[in-house]
Amino acid sequence: MKVEISRRKFLQGSVAMTIVGGTTISATNLFSNEHKEQSLPESISTKAGTKEAKSVPFLCGICVNKCAGVANVENGVVTKLDPNPYFPKSRNMLCARGNAGIHTLYDPDRLKYPMIRIGERGDGKYKRVSWEEAYEAILNGTDKFKGIKQILDEEKDNRATIGYCNGEGLSKEGFEVLVGEKIGSPNYVDEISICLETTLGGYFATIGTYGEADLNNADYLIIAGANRAEAIITPDTMDLFKRTKGRGLKTIVLDPRFTNTAAKADRWYAINPGTDLAFVLALTYVVMSEELYDKDFVANHTVGFEDYKQHILSKKYTPEWAEKITGISAKEIETTAKEFMKAKSPIYYQGRRSVFSKNDFQLRRAMAIFQALSGNLDKKGGIVYGKKLKLPKEEINAPMYAQVESRFDGKDIAIPSSKTGSWIQFRNMVLEGKAPYPVRAMFMRKHNPMSGVPNTKKTEEFLRKMDLNVMIDILPSDTTMFADVILPEASYLERTSPVASYGSLEPAIVMRKQAVKPLFETKEPEVIYKELAEKLSKPLWEITKKYDEDVQDEIKGMKPEEIEEYYEENGFNLAEPWEKPVYEANKEVIEKTFGKEAWETLDEKGVWYPNMDKYHKKITENTYQYYPEDKKNYSTQGDKLKVTINFKNLAKKGIDPMPTWHDEWNFSVPKGKFRLVTGRHAQFTQSGTTNNIMLRDLMHTNYLWINKKVAEEKGIKFGDMVEVKSSIGKVRIKAYPTLKIAENQIFMLHGFGGSSKEMEFAYGNGANDALIIEDIIEPVYGAAVMHETNVEVRKV
Repeated sequence: MKVEISRRKFLQGSVAMTIVGGTTISATNLFSNEHKEQSLPESISTKAGTKEAKSVPFLCGICVNKCAGVANVENGVVTKLDPNPYFPKSRNMLCARGNAGIHTLYDPDRLKYPMIRIGERGDGKYKRVSWEEAYEAILNGTDKFKGIKQILDEEKDNRATIGYCNGEGLSKEGFEVLVGEKIGSPNYVDEISICLETTLGGYFATIGTYGEADLNNADYLIIAGANRAEAIITPDTMDLFKRTKGRGLKTIVLDPRFTNTAAKADRWYAINPGTDLAFVLALTYVVMSEELYDKDFVANHTVGFEDYKQHILSKKYTPEWAEKITGISAKEIETTAKEFMKAKSPIYYQGRRSVFSKNDFQLRRAMAIFQALSGNLDKKGGIVYGKKLKLPKEEINAPMYAQVESRFDGKDIAIPSSKTGSWIQFRNMVLEGKAPYPVRAMFMRKHNPMSGVPNTKKTEEFLRKMDLNVMIDILPSDTTMFADVILPEASYLERTSPVASYGSLEPAIVMRKQAVKPLFETKEPEVIYKELAEKLSKPLWEITKKYDEDVQDEIKGMKPEEIEEYYEENGFNLAEPWEKPVYEANKEVIEKTFGKEAWETLDEKGVWYPNMDKYHKKITENTYQYYPEDKKNYSTQGDKLKVTINFKNLAKKGIDPMPTWHDEWNFSVPKGKFRLVTGRHAQFTQSGTTNNIMLRDLMHTNYLWINKKVAEEKGIKFGDMVEVKSSIGKVRIKAYPTLKIAENQIFMLHGFGGSSKEMEFAYGNGANDALIIEDIIEPVYGAAVMHETNVEVRKV
């Protein structure tokens, strides 16, 4: 197979990709048929031609930002992706990942057919089957694995024996409805517990909501641990950097590394990993002791302020105290605190990434409180909350299963998430035999815990322990290789997704439309949900009738037609939510909620908001007005905005009611070891894009950042292979000696080092940080702690 890509044209936005030559696959390969070989088409060309192209609006599915684009389609082939100028959130922008999304559609390694495992878990031996055979295997199993019917029968209809995990996306809620609401599993875990759980939790607990930084109008910014110049390139990233370096936004960066974001800042502080909380507490001390805070805002919008003031002053969280912990001079801390409060529109950037350390919940609370002390909340140039165009809530007729047991959470988690769970805690309790009942099946969709959850060896052990693993995905990821049944999902360019509402300053309704029909035998996720639900409904209903005494009592003496009516009315028909195709359901809800004209605009342009025809104007070749300035939603909270500072009830759970520093959090690395720091890159979305050859052309692999002086002492040069070893595992990775990181720290990008041989470009490329990050959990939500692992490094 040969893949040709013009980097110049890619960077110009004119993508050309050609897959040349047939690829023949052997019978033991993941994509094979057990009895005969399968070939890719001789040539799939996405090179833009001169023929008339159809333009189809879509929402990007490469990362969480969901930028709007337009797919140009010629003869049923997507030839080019352009930004959609009508969406306020993405503002006529499509980043490198968005442009490269075309490869997701035409990736030669993508999952093409339903498959059933015929070998051992992890060996990649599957056979191609029909969709009906795949659904049958999920229901009744094979000689290699048990089906869900047998499992639930043996567990007497305890639906909690099923766990499920889900990746981000517009079809995410549908999967949760299928497995959580309709099938009835309470044991859900998703990417939030290995991402921004504490960020969201800390801000929601303190302010009641999570806002958005108005970087276009701010004049002072503290940004800690968020590498916006490299991690994610979106319109708000551009807002930031077009105003730094003397152009109106004074920027202070805290990061253990000298990143590209730090390079564009007015000041960079190389803070010790995990000590951000001490920095914020010291800033707060300066503000409290000198009474620099906004007294009116504090009086009208805070609860527990005096308690916090006494707490901060009595604990003596002085800049001098923080200097010893953070490595930032007391003078710089004092200067930063005073500058922040003196600024007209200061912002302490909330962050949008994973958990730094065990104190992360308290860090986010301290950040939220410090922001509130400036009074710069719910106003132009501050943290804004905006509005949202409300879509009606879908009513789910969820059955009640009397036999289902409650979701379990570890005793060492203070506030278990009612929704997302803790991946590490859930996995470890099952492995350690601490779960209150057996967990025997995992239903998974677009989620790769083998790469994303710390301690990959435990994740593999967990997946091997299951009686049934079902995966719905687009690519054969590391985790997919441990599935018993694989259901190939259509890519985001091959499906129409449920409409979505995006709020904030300029709210809008958006819709992703199908650009081309699903390739091979892939199916849209909602079609998979419906068909699988239809297959499972009656057999699982029979199990419920067998063990559920409440159901037995209620249907006793009923005629068959009355039992059928009871089955429908009480939600046991699992396929009910997907009776209408997505496009029809979208049309119905938009016309009913906003009117026929709204639907016609949305259907044509992929975006709609009130007065769009009047408000939307082209300003320059690449910029547009979406809402007039006086119509933007800068201030929406009013008197309901309350900042709760003292949570006395947390003390009952062993959690400090106010942000507090503990000496156990002091940064310390044993001699001869290094603290591992990880991060993300703008050209990759965790492990989801490492098989994208267009993006690999921009960045080939990940490297280990190691201090240049230390590297010289160890005889390590650029490109040398080194081994990084922690208490749980080891990886090999190429070295990048640099002065941009401290001598006792190292850094590597997340999302590389794929173990799935069926992903040609990702397999063995770089190192997987999850193999060596210890499975430490943050004590409030049970989120994964990413920056508390110490490692050894040696040249190999």
